[in-house]
Amino acid sequence: MRARSLIPLGIFAALVALLWAGLYLNPREVPSPLIDKPAPEFVLPQLQDPTRQVGSKDLLGKVTLLNVWASWCAACRDEHPLLVALAKTGRVNIYGLNYKDTRQDALRWLNDLGNPYLVSAFDEQGNVGIDYGVYGVPETYVIDRAGIIRYKVIGPLTEENLRTTVLPLVRKLEG
Repeated sequence: MRARSLIPLGIFAALVALLWAGLYLNPREVPSPLIDKPAPEFVLPQLQDPTRQVGSKDLLGKVTLLNVWASWCAACRDEHPLLVALAKTGRVNIYGLNYKDTRQDALRWLNDLGNPYLVSAFDEQGNVGIDYGVYGVPETYVIDRAGIIRYKVIGPLTEENLRTTVLPLVRKLEG
């Protein structure tokens, strides 16, 4: 009888240990279940011209960065100068996915800070972001020529992760 009363205590101790270990995990290292799988298909209106559409098929044939951003996102503002500088180099095509934003705010933001995107898709309701498993903005996906997601950056791009991980992967996928 005494051993049976220790079972709940053992279960409680195991749960505490799991939660304690979870405190030391980096949420930016959450593996995406989409890595090495086809990018979710989408067709959305373009941010700059709502009469035109952009979709996942536009990303085929070239290695692409798909950057999920919003004008209300402080971390997006931090990473934006890096994206503008990268776009000027022409090293990789950058598409935007404007997430849960208003068209007016997003256009003002790009006008004020510069537009690194070949095209931005306007995901007003966030449905495409959900399909991509967006945890929060910004997030950036490296998508190969065949439309397969090869890497995901959760949070803002930095000079370091761009230099050490993203651009070497882009070069490898282009080769």
